[in-house]
Amino acid sequence: MKTMNRRSAIALGVTAAAVAPLFTLAASAKAKEYGPTEGKEIAPGVRVVEVGTGNSDIPAYKSISIVDVVFQPGAHAPAMMMDNDMVCTITAGAFTIKKADKEFKLEEGGIYTCTKGKTDEATNTSKVVGIHRIAVLIPA
Repeated sequence: MKTMNRRSAIALGVTAAAVAPLFTLAASAKAKEYGPTEGKEIAPGVRVVEVGTGNSDIPAYKSISIVDVVFQPGAHAPAMMMDNDMVCTITAGAFTIKKADKEFKLEEGGIYTCTKGKTDEATNTSKVVGIHRIAVLIPA
């Protein structure tokens, strides 16, 4: 096992501090039920609802925008190029996520990342409304 140097400890601390609010936001998403016309439709049965924006203490990012992507059962968001780095968590439902080099399944509580300039697509494979809570990292 490697010992942790000061730089690694600081990076880990900053990352933990940045991610902690996401878990609070993810927990609150369970209580929220979105109406069928709430937010902006980006594909049939897929809508984006803005949750909020805040400043970032991570030097590479000036702010973090939180959005919920709401998928009706069976809805599919086709491959889209990511404009920013993102951290995504599934707060409801189950999904198949497809990237250029891999495909995987996630259920409620699952977390994955998206990279600026890469493509991702998602399909709600559950029989319930599915929600991706996404932290969009806005560069400094």
